Amino acid sequence: MKYHIIFTVFFLFWLGLAGQTLAEEKKYVGAKACMACHEKEYSNYMNFAKKARSFESIKKMEAKLTPEEYRGCFECHTTGYGKPGGFESEEKTPDLKDAGCEVCHGPGSLHIDGGDPEKIIRDITMENCNTCHNKDRIEAFDFKPLLFGGAH
Repeated sequence: MKYHIIFTVFFLFWLGLAGQTLAEEKKYVGAKACMACHEKEYSNYMNFAKKARSFESIKKMEAKLTPEEYRGCFECHTTGYGKPGGFESEEKTPDLKDAGCEVCHGPGSLHIDGGDPEKIIRDITMENCNTCHNKDRIEAFDFKPLLFGGAH
C-alpha cells in the first residue's frame, strides 16, 4: 500500500511535468524569426499581405470599440491570441501583434530549432482559413477569404 501511494504521487508529479514540458516546447516566435530561412516568402508577406499590418486596423478602431470588442479583434488580427505563448499585448508581445506566419502555420519554435518541416503546418487548406474568414465575418466585414492572398 505504501509503495502504491509513492508510485501514484511520483506518477502524478511526472505527468504534470511532462504535460508542462510538451506545452512549453511549442512556442510562437513571430514572423521575423521565419525570415532567415524563408526570405522570399517573408518579403512577399511583408510587402503584399494586408495581415502583415493587421494590428493597425484595430488600433484605428480602438476608440470606437468597447474594451471587450477591441480584445475580440485580437483573435484574427494578432498571432496566437488566447493560446499559450501567443499575443498578450503590444507591450508584452510586440512580435506577435500582427497576424503573422504562425497564424496559418502554427507555433514555429520547434520548426526553427531543428529545421524539421514536419514541426510546422505546411499544407494550408481553406479549413485553416475559416477560423477567421468564416461566413459571419465575411458578411460583417464584406470580404472574401483568399487562400494565398498576398502571402506567398
